[in-house]
Amino acid sequence: MRTTPTQAGGGRHRAALVARARDAIEEGSKSFAFASKLFDKQTRERVWLLYAWCRRCDDIADAQDMGGELGDQSDPKKRLRSIQLLTQRALDGQPTADPAFDALGQVAMECGITREMTADVIAGFALDAKDWRPRNEGDLMQYCYHVAGAVGVMMAKVMGVPLDDEDTLDRACDLGLAFQLANIARDVGEDDAADRCYLPVEWLVYQDIEPGQQMKPHHRKELHSMAVQLTDLMDTHAKASRVGAHRLPFRSRWAVLSAARIYTGIGHKVRDQGPEAWLERVHTSKAAKLGHVFVAFFEAMGPAPKMKEMPKWNRRDLAERARAA
Repeated sequence: MRTTPTQAGGGRHRAALVARARDAIEEGSKSFAFASKLFDKQTRERVWLLYAWCRRCDDIADAQDMGGELGDQSDPKKRLRSIQLLTQRALDGQPTADPAFDALGQVAMECGITREMTADVIAGFALDAKDWRPRNEGDLMQYCYHVAGAVGVMMAKVMGVPLDDEDTLDRACDLGLAFQLANIARDVGEDDAADRCYLPVEWLVYQDIEPGQQMKPHHRKELHSMAVQLTDLMDTHAKASRVGAHRLPFRSRWAVLSAARIYTGIGHKVRDQGPEAWLERVHTSKAAKLGHVFVAFFEAMGPAPKMKEMPKWNRRDLAERARAA
């Protein structure tokens, strides 16, 4: 029998993969697509390729299309297995019949993305597949590590950070953690509609909120108090991430700092709107994004911020916690 030859991108033309990945990021994340235009051409294309895989995994896990309406949520373990098998084929250089997974194969070959990195991300989908809920702040941060912190590490690799530069990879993880904390604060209502809750049980108990009742109108004040806790954590990790961002080439530094300002701006809007924050989905206007990019340019020109101490939750501890679990 003739074996299938090993080829980056499953044998697809790189330009076609990049074009599909560009469409995916423009539809799936307008904020990230906006910031990604600041990268140099090669880095920008690699960021798009990696994003396409992340977006597709998320859509398969939730049975949705580009983060839209949730589909049939039955048999989540089967969807998880599909993600695992397609990712394995992509990293083996085999065709997957899915451009997003072939995009992963392409960017993994170009940038040295490892199986361990992808496994850390997929572990987050595994938690959702078994209807996992965080009991405490550590569980919350472990989940954020899987679904976003580990992606931040992969993005750092795409930007040329070597594997032995542990501290810069830690800071990239911090940015991913900050992004996810902002998302959780914004999406409490949408998560509740999907019968999910990423607010730690200990926080809910402290606020005297009954299980599954966090979106009830009479609990909005307590819900906002927890959103403030989330955004305080977000700000701590976002500030730490800026230390690592200043070690990147200028255009990558500018893009990362712009994305950080855009995403943390979402968290700040949730915090500032108080108990009314979930009446409609918080978003960032194009004018506001341009403002963040403008400020980030001067931030990128300046020195890195000084940190008296790094965040309590860090990449290596969260990874060890996850593997122990």
